[in-house]
Amino acid sequence: MRIIYIHATVCSSIPSLSLTKLFPSKPNLLLTNSNQLANLFQTMNFISKPESRSSASATIQQVPGLASDDMYGIADQTFQMYSSSSSRTGRGGGTAIVWFRNDLRVLDNEALYEAWVSSQMVLPVYCVDPRLLGTTYYFGFPKTGALRAQFLIECLADLKKNLIKRGLNLLIQHGKPEEILPSLAKAYGAHTVYAQKETCSEELNVERLVTKGLQQVMPEPASESSNVRNPKLQLIWGTTMYHIDDLPFDTVSLPDVYTQFRKSVEAKCTIRGCIKTPTSLGPPPSVSEWGYVPSIDQLGFQSQNVNKGMKFVGGESAALGRVNEYFWKKDLLKIYKETRNGMLGPDYSTKFSPWLASGSLSPRFIHEEVKRYENERQANNSTYWILFELIWRDYFRFLSVKYGNSLFHIGGPRKVDRRWSQDKNLFESWRNGHTGYPLIDANMKELSTTGFMSNRGRQIVCSFLVRDMGIDWRMGAEWFETCLLDFDPCSNYGNWTYGAGVGNDPREDRYFRIPKQAQTYDPEGEYVAYWLPQLRSLPKEKRNFPGKSYIEQVVPLKFKSAGGKGKAQDTASAARRTNFGGMRTKGHCK
Repeated sequence: MRIIYIHATVCSSIPSLSLTKLFPSKPNLLLTNSNQLANLFQTMNFISKPESRSSASATIQQVPGLASDDMYGIADQTFQMYSSSSSRTGRGGGTAIVWFRNDLRVLDNEALYEAWVSSQMVLPVYCVDPRLLGTTYYFGFPKTGALRAQFLIECLADLKKNLIKRGLNLLIQHGKPEEILPSLAKAYGAHTVYAQKETCSEELNVERLVTKGLQQVMPEPASESSNVRNPKLQLIWGTTMYHIDDLPFDTVSLPDVYTQFRKSVEAKCTIRGCIKTPTSLGPPPSVSEWGYVPSIDQLGFQSQNVNKGMKFVGGESAALGRVNEYFWKKDLLKIYKETRNGMLGPDYSTKFSPWLASGSLSPRFIHEEVKRYENERQANNSTYWILFELIWRDYFRFLSVKYGNSLFHIGGPRKVDRRWSQDKNLFESWRNGHTGYPLIDANMKELSTTGFMSNRGRQIVCSFLVRDMGIDWRMGAEWFETCLLDFDPCSNYGNWTYGAGVGNDPREDRYFRIPKQAQTYDPEGEYVAYWLPQLRSLPKEKRNFPGKSYIEQVVPLKFKSAGGKGKAQDTASAARRTNFGGMRTKGHCK
């Protein structure tokens, strides 16, 4: 599973949560590893060794690993490649509002482009919705942790900067969109609010409320003879690589097995090209106060600095810099398929997922860059696998349209009837990285410290929570919602239902054996020793199996041996899951 999707203890800015808010039920990630996979991972180890050796100290690795001037220079060059010199000829009149949501970018932003085409003036708006700072539905965790809030702040600052370069600006308002947008539409006489279409219930409800609010706005007529109409909300699809209108079936008939979906779209669909953004998008209407990008404390968080591991830089400029760095500067695309199951360091996978989840990076842009790489350098299984992962991300998005809220219900889309535990102590041992299993604990500490976890790690910790602990999968999914930089509801909950055996998986019993995973993907214990420094003094072969040299194990494993028999077993096919989102993904393109 890629819960595509991008801390020494639990997110330090998040208070220790008592799980007293446990609601009754209402409204994984797993893999077998063959010797061949082990051999492939040895290749990954070789690539990561320099990073692993330096990891004994608490190093921080910025992603992308570019100086600011280089990053912004690459972004400017990329904008030039994907820009047009379109003039104002043929444009519509009046003012249009662009409501930025999870599409915090300029490049390949169709909502922004359509607003520009339809109007003489464009007003870009972002609403800091207090509901995003609320709590999760079932268990009352923070919906947004401090690390993702900081990433969002950086995304907004970069978006504002890039819009200013194109003759616009970003009006930042604090409040609910259904209150802010109708008020702005009336004040500026806007005829349309353009926005990216979302698919999950909370976002859909906001869309309905905005539409209702706009219907109550009656703008002043420009003259007695002019037609006066309410401003409208125009929603535009822009989250996936394959456009929903180009699918060879409607979402009601979406295949319930990924392979069937993938083969169908690959055979019958064409991926649309990126929208060429004009170099000048101005002017905006006259605005007296554009608002400020909020600071972390203004959002109600204590600042949480990443003091170890990967530090992701938010914003479209950083996203474009990372694509350039991974594809072109470091030339890592050609080996992606062999290295993608690593866990330590920034370069075993693309790390695109935080920017995909925030909409700072377009999946169609990644597709075009992959094709350019194939034309200019080489095409192989690795270049294809990036697109394979993006198709997984698309699939989870389309599944959210088909299945709606069942994605969040305890029985999942398949309405599986199973008893789950909500044991507070067991869950907190998992969440805090105190299970007694180094591979689990190291991954959970990485999550709380950095807001990111590898695809492989996500599969392992999900399997442990739901299979070995028997804990309600929604608790894990909601905790990931709190912590992940690359959280997006479709990929996160789609992958958790998959891993828990209640989602779209032809096999219900996928299980990750921790000993086998450790032997294959962390054979020298470098990963666990990095996040659990007390293990570094142990012999390498003992780091993942420290016995009494480590804390007591909270539960026994369902299957203890690296091999073993039984219906549940590891499976290589689960490696295909992505969070793009985490290419969430992740992403992978994790």
